[in-house]
Amino acid sequence: MTSEITLFVNPTAGRGRGAHAAQPAARVLREAGFSVRTVVGADADDALVRARAAVAEGTGALVAVGGDGMVSLALRAVAGTTTPLGVVAVGTGNDFARATGLPVRHPAAAGERIARALLDPAGGRTLDLGRAGDRWFATVLASGFDSRVNDRGNRMTWPTGRLRYDLAMLAELAALRPITYRMRLDDGEERELAATLIAVGNSASYGGGMRICPGAALDDGLLDVTVVGPCDRATLLRVFPRVYRGTHTGHHVVTTHRAARVSLAADGVSAWADGERVGPLPVTAEAVPGAVRLLG
Repeated sequence: MTSEITLFVNPTAGRGRGAHAAQPAARVLREAGFSVRTVVGADADDALVRARAAVAEGTGALVAVGGDGMVSLALRAVAGTTTPLGVVAVGTGNDFARATGLPVRHPAAAGERIARALLDPAGGRTLDLGRAGDRWFATVLASGFDSRVNDRGNRMTWPTGRLRYDLAMLAELAALRPITYRMRLDDGEERELAATLIAVGNSASYGGGMRICPGAALDDGLLDVTVVGPCDRATLLRVFPRVYRGTHTGHHVVTTHRAARVSLAADGVSAWADGERVGPLPVTAEAVPGAVRLLG
C-alpha cells in the first residue's frame, strides 16, 4: 500500500471546523510516517472529480474531513474499490461517525485511529452501503415529510443555518397531507399505501441523531424500512420527539420492514440520502454488502 494519504476536505463543514480539522489530522498522519496531500474542490462536482482522480492514482486512503455530506461524496469515489475510507467527523450531524463509533469533533483522535488502522494489516472493517442508482449512501435515504422539509429549506434564501430548516418544517406541517406511495420489498408484490414518510436505513440515524431506523445494522446485508403512516399534525408532533430515542417504532402509526432491495414511487416526492438530494421518486435502493473498508 502506498504511504500517501489524501485528505478530502470540506472547508465549510461545521461552520468552518472542516478547514481547521484537517491540520491536526494531517499532523498525526505525518507523524505516523504517511505523506499527506489535501483535496479541496471549487464545488461538490469538482471535489468529486479530484477525489476520484486520487483513488485512480492509487492513494493509500481517502480521508473525508467534514460531515455526513462529505462522507457521502467520498463514498462516491471509494465504494466498490480497494481504497479504504477514513473519516474525520467535524460536521453538524455526524450520523455516520456516531453509527460506527468514530471520534466526533476530535480530529487528532480521528487521525490516530486512521493511522493505527493503516499500519495494521488487519486494520479497518468492511461495511455495507446502500445504493440508489449511481448514488451510494451510508446512513438513511429519506422520502416524504422529511425530504419535503429539505426541499423547502434548500429553496429558502433566508434565514440561514438551522432556523431555515425549522421554518421549513413549520411550513410543511401546515401543508401536511398523506402521500400515496407504491412500495416493493425485494421480489414481493408492489403495494400501494398512504404514508407521511418512508425512510430506508443502512444505519440507524439521520439529521444529527434522529434514530429513524433504530434497528439498522451496517453489516447485515439488509436495509431497514420505517413507514410513518397517515397522521395529523398533533400525532406527528407527538411521535417525532421519540425518534431521537428510537422508541417511535412502538407507536401504532409506525411500521417497520427489512429487505435487501426497496423500491419506492410517489408523485411530487424527492429522495434524500446522507442529507444530499438524490432526485425525484421513483427510486430503488439496495444493500451492497462489504462495499467499503472503513479505517478506525
